Amino acid sequence: MADPFTSTSPTRTPDPRRWRILWMVGIAQLMLILDVTVVAIALPHIGADLGLERETLTWVVSGYTLTFGGLLLLGGRAADLFGARRLVLAGLLLFAAASLVAGLATSGPMLLGGRVAQGLAAALLSPAALSLVVTIFDGEERNKALGIWSALGGGGAALGVLLGGLLTAGPGWPWVFYVNVPVGLALLLALRLQLPAEPSAPERGRLDVLGAALVTAATGVLIYALIRAGDHGWLTATTAALVGVAVVLYAAFVVRQRTAAHPLMDLRLLIRRPVATGTLLILVATALMIMVFFLGTFYLQDYRGYGPLTTGLLFLPVAIATMVGADASGRVLGRIGPRVLGVAGLLVAAAGMAVPALWEGTTALVVGVGVAAAGTGSLFVVASATALGQVAPQEAGLASGIVSTFHEFGASLGAAVVSSVAAAGIAGTSAAGFSRGFTTGAIVALAAALVTVVLTPVPART
Repeated sequence: MADPFTSTSPTRTPDPRRWRILWMVGIAQLMLILDVTVVAIALPHIGADLGLERETLTWVVSGYTLTFGGLLLLGGRAADLFGARRLVLAGLLLFAAASLVAGLATSGPMLLGGRVAQGLAAALLSPAALSLVVTIFDGEERNKALGIWSALGGGGAALGVLLGGLLTAGPGWPWVFYVNVPVGLALLLALRLQLPAEPSAPERGRLDVLGAALVTAATGVLIYALIRAGDHGWLTATTAALVGVAVVLYAAFVVRQRTAAHPLMDLRLLIRRPVATGTLLILVATALMIMVFFLGTFYLQDYRGYGPLTTGLLFLPVAIATMVGADASGRVLGRIGPRVLGVAGLLVAAAGMAVPALWEGTTALVVGVGVAAAGTGSLFVVASATALGQVAPQEAGLASGIVSTFHEFGASLGAAVVSSVAAAGIAGTSAAGFSRGFTTGAIVALAAALVTVVLTPVPART
């Protein structure tokens, strides 16, 4: 019997379980994305309970997303080698265990250890899950499925702030981690029953662990440089040296990929215009999203004095706007095309970020970030459909890993940059820091819109 996850014939009978599987792996992805922002609302309380400073709190976010993103290419390759089903189930089990460790943390190192383990689990789970979505749907159904996937992921980021507020104000911040344990185990059992057994994949190569270590180390050094610059200066010799080290490590990664017998990724895939466009959009969209939540939670709690529950409720319109933007884009992408929709999403995001940059106050913040969320929600759909819509089936795991890698690197870089730019505001000493943070986001969105105009391929007329 043909494997429903690898068959690509346009006449094949669609698997009747495909929509049920989509919703289950979508909820798993929702949990992974939610775990970036569900923590954001709890950061002030985690810092107070465990005695953590701004730099360490930034790593509570970036440590997860860095490990997640740095090992995603490895996870995507592993999905191709060992099968998506195996990676999804293993990732769910490890994520539940790591979440338990993070919730039990009594110190900064223990918490960061749990977050790093969560990132490793997410790196196994996310590309395998997206690979399933890409391979079990065809044609217009694939666009709709990616729209649902993106809406769950984008909306999950915003809903994470609301859930984080509810849990932090109620049983306490450890529950932002404990909640993953029953959800992860339930999904593990359900997917184990729904996903058909995969045939043993023939040995096609080995995992490029060195390549994964190089790209993770490079991004880690860059993030450290950005976080450190907030207190020690952007134009110092140390900052320049750290950035230089990151560049050298990235160059070493490229050399490794060109010379390794079994490279982590085919660099030629990354330079294809559709994949390059998709990775740029996912990087920028995620960075903007994290900037909004990171700035918003400290502004509303530490500067405005709201509690975590009120802060979470104020972000509810952001969740709705993100999902509406993603769903609407999934419906019109085929008619409008990725260039127009991508540029429009970036311009909407820039306009939204400009509102709290120019006007201070809770209303300006909520309205502005809601508008920005609609734009970034649209970008998630455009990015996924553009990058993954034309890849061969045997490249699905790798391409999914690339897209997800840039998603998490965007979160890491967004948190690091905005933490440094708005350092005074996060410390509660000045509102000017928050204004600088939102201004930076608006500038990034405008610059990305210009690049998107040039980079996005125009579909050939038929």
